[in-house]
Amino acid sequence: MATNSNDKPIRFIDLFCGIGGFRFAADQVFSQYGVTAECVFSSEIDPYARASYRANFGVEPAGDITQIDAATIPDHDILFAGFPCQPFSIIGNGKGFDDARGTLFFDIARILAAKRPDGFILENVKQLIGHAQGKTLAQILYILRQELGYTVYYKSLNALDYGLPQKRERVILVGFAQPTAFQFPPKQKTYAALSEILETDVDRKYLASTRIRQKRWAQHTPTTHPSIWHENKAGHISSYPFSCALRAGASYNYLLVNGERRLTPRELLRLQGFPDTFKIVVSETQIRKQTGNAAPVHLIKAVLESFLPAWRPEIVHRQDG
Repeated sequence: MATNSNDKPIRFIDLFCGIGGFRFAADQVFSQYGVTAECVFSSEIDPYARASYRANFGVEPAGDITQIDAATIPDHDILFAGFPCQPFSIIGNGKGFDDARGTLFFDIARILAAKRPDGFILENVKQLIGHAQGKTLAQILYILRQELGYTVYYKSLNALDYGLPQKRERVILVGFAQPTAFQFPPKQKTYAALSEILETDVDRKYLASTRIRQKRWAQHTPTTHPSIWHENKAGHISSYPFSCALRAGASYNYLLVNGERRLTPRELLRLQGFPDTFKIVVSETQIRKQTGNAAPVHLIKAVLESFLPAWRPEIVHRQDG
């Protein structure tokens, strides 16, 4: 089992790392607690996401996790993984473990079995809870609890409740190698105003077509400004002082600022909690995909802020002292 004394850095790995939602959150929390930490391994199959990760963290993630021998992965204390959500999503085909991507959970399990980290935090879409009448999650929990011996907690959390102006619901699974009491973070009362997220000088190329704008305004009258307008599959238009969930494969016109224009790459990143220091090195099409797949930084940060005191209470006591 992985162990970590007070004078050693906390080691973590970042699986299915995307553009680094977990890593940005971890870096912020460890810095907040004055803890030295090191990401000793990351993995991502998408080459464009790897390019973004490399630009922002200075390391090239390994590729396809299914081709990596767990024994070659460095020892670590915490495993992070936002494993692919499409098999369990209302947008995906809903096949779960019958989908090849669904089996990627088993790669997490084999790494946990081989390396025995002290804990893990996993992220997926909220539909995982009810998928296949709950059988998919039950199988995941059985593997983590009965086969691997972890104490596991899970809950559906909304990024909107943790400071981000985006309604993005995700199921979070938290596990500990030793029996550990854990509570998920309480909801926050406020989230960032869209005025803090939206850019003021936006290129006209982001304007929706005249036809789409006229259609939206003919169907809907907003009650708040600024707002982000959302059109669902049935064609119903609604607007809120926050964004509905960003989606990797959604239409350009799925979300429109004030019913007029598409979100810019920087706005998409801000809605997921990425700092403005994030380096954009790929196309706008790829940024839309990457932010649609990313773990919300603020949500993961809140979970990690609850995880650390449960796992290593001396960290909090040391800071308080």
